Amino acid sequence: MSQKDKPVKFSGVSEKNGFFSNYAAFPIAIEGQTWPTAEHYVQARQFKDKKLDKELVKYKSASIAVRLCRERADNRRSDWDKVKDNVMYDAVKAKFSQHEILKEKLLATGESPIVHAAPDNDYWGDGGDGSGKNMMGKILMKIRKELSDSPRPRKPVV
Repeated sequence: MSQKDKPVKFSGVSEKNGFFSNYAAFPIAIEGQTWPTAEHYVQARQFKDKKLDKELVKYKSASIAVRLCRERADNRRSDWDKVKDNVMYDAVKAKFSQHEILKEKLLATGESPIVHAAPDNDYWGDGGDGSGKNMMGKILMKIRKELSDSPRPRKPVV
């Protein structure tokens, strides 16, 4: 198996490659608001009512944001399944565009497949056995391609 065929896997924020996780503590600025994590933003956008935004950003923990949103699941926007991929893309693009260290780590994966190893998630992850859609991995690979295709600023010669 060549290096470019060997998948780069991630799951929990405290595990190897945990910086890929939306729970990783890298704030993002999007829609005029700074969110403690990309997950905070994704959770908030499940709802059309933006009143929840102010409450969610008070908490640093993405787990708390997820729990608060699950408690409100009955009020989730009716078009969530249609827009969730775009919302996730926007959050992940902001994260890897706004943090140079993350951008470099993402680009360092080269052409390797990126897999969200998530046994309990067969949409965003691989379902634990590779049968899942791995949408998070696909979004990361799309953003990696976009970032690698964009011109990089040249460092001044000193």
